[in-house]
Amino acid sequence: MVKYQRKNMYTQFKKSKEYMVDEDEEPGPTRFGLICGNNGYFNRRGANPKFLCFVFLSLVSCSLILAPLFLSCDSNFLLHSFGPNREGLGPETDVCSSVPNGTICCDRSSTRSDICIMRGDIRTHSTSSSITLYQSDQPSGISDGGDEAAIHHERIRPYTRKWEKQMMETVDELHLTVKRHSTPHHKCDVHHDVPAVFFSTGGYTGNLYHEFNDGILPLYITSQHLNKKVVFVILEYHDWWITKYGDILSQLSDFPPIDFNNDKRVHCFPEATIGLKIHNELTIDSSLMEGNKTIGDFHDLLDRAYWPRISGLIEDEKREEIVEIPKMIQDLRKPKLVIVSRNGSREITNEDSLVKMAENIGFVVEVLRPQRTTELAKIYRVLNSSDVVIGVHGAAMTHFLFMKPGSFFIQVVPLGTDWAAETYYGDPAVRFGLRYVGYKILPRESSLYERYSRNDPVLVDPDSVNRKGWEYTKRIYLDGQNVRLDLGRFRKKLLRGYYYSVAKKNGRLRSKVAVTNSHLY
Repeated sequence: MVKYQRKNMYTQFKKSKEYMVDEDEEPGPTRFGLICGNNGYFNRRGANPKFLCFVFLSLVSCSLILAPLFLSCDSNFLLHSFGPNREGLGPETDVCSSVPNGTICCDRSSTRSDICIMRGDIRTHSTSSSITLYQSDQPSGISDGGDEAAIHHERIRPYTRKWEKQMMETVDELHLTVKRHSTPHHKCDVHHDVPAVFFSTGGYTGNLYHEFNDGILPLYITSQHLNKKVVFVILEYHDWWITKYGDILSQLSDFPPIDFNNDKRVHCFPEATIGLKIHNELTIDSSLMEGNKTIGDFHDLLDRAYWPRISGLIEDEKREEIVEIPKMIQDLRKPKLVIVSRNGSREITNEDSLVKMAENIGFVVEVLRPQRTTELAKIYRVLNSSDVVIGVHGAAMTHFLFMKPGSFFIQVVPLGTDWAAETYYGDPAVRFGLRYVGYKILPRESSLYERYSRNDPVLVDPDSVNRKGWEYTKRIYLDGQNVRLDLGRFRKKLLRGYYYSVAKKNGRLRSKVAVTNSHLY
């Protein structure tokens, strides 16, 4: 999947570059001078400058004559016809930032996801996978041929991987319609006086990276400005997903989520957003957020979501006398290193030796082995209290979002995973505020070293192997590779993390002492 994404994103980027003009290029004649001026370009083409100037002036005159006509057009027509066609529209330039009552606006300009907004008398109908917006007023003298005539229809799959056509076909599709008015039998079973956000937990849900990147972060981006006054309506609803992310959902909404496919009641809303906004890999672009919210604000939300549960865990441990107070105080003086352990593929086969080396350096070491069923609050507690985290590239690296900004993050990069490691975790970790170091292994540190000849492209030219397609990447580098760290080489990275953490801890201690002393005078 990583390689598939890379190929498609690179192809789109390459196509867009063909039409770009570098702003640093040598400036040429002005637009007006290019048309009406006597420059060599047109002379070489044999064009008549006076004729071109006449054509230009004619166009200007026509535009002045037609301007009132365009200004009198329906504003929605202008928005949809000439709206910006770019990804990541901000709150000030969003195509659908202003939607009149009784209408639908769909922004399909992003390569990542479609967003539709409806305002007015909105009613769900799960059996037909539809959401209908009824216009209560109808111009006099117009007959619509019956109460059920649809005057506007849109289709949308509310998931944030729009460019992956084959995968998107597995996501449920919603039909959005506008109809003239409601008949008595279209009653509301449940009235809501707050907006709804519709989204799917299908697609790649089940993989931690995709659960955060394609779901949780976009949900935050799309709904946080509503201040919890929003109802989440979920397509392809999973009980386990609700259990896993319930703490986060409770920080985004004051209302229980709705299982769209199985709840056959008619739910009525004054407004609905269908689909989620997404900015980039595991990040938030504050310039596109109302109130300039950042990824740091999202981390604060995780704090609020998980600390009540963590506090309960701590109290339980105190009652059961699991915590040894003297040892805990001693450990607090040392930097804490967490190793996010893997097994099955891309595991560190000399992990025990790594632990001993780290302890000899001066770390308190904890090995975290997250399972699919591990409670996220417990993982958050371990990582949020860490100073340094080590992990091998993979979906579990998404947990860097649980670390405190300013902590030290070392990602071990196996052969053939350079681009994905940096794109999906390295770069986002830097934007998150971590001190990030990528440790790119040498061929001899890979288990592939024992299976292939020394000059095999698998070892010496992974890019050529990746170009063969995702199946090669997955089978060879993701599913078929383990890591045996060169501890002498890796020790240098670990020492950097250690001295960085010690200096950071001492800095915090000095600041606390300064604050304490200030109260003495």
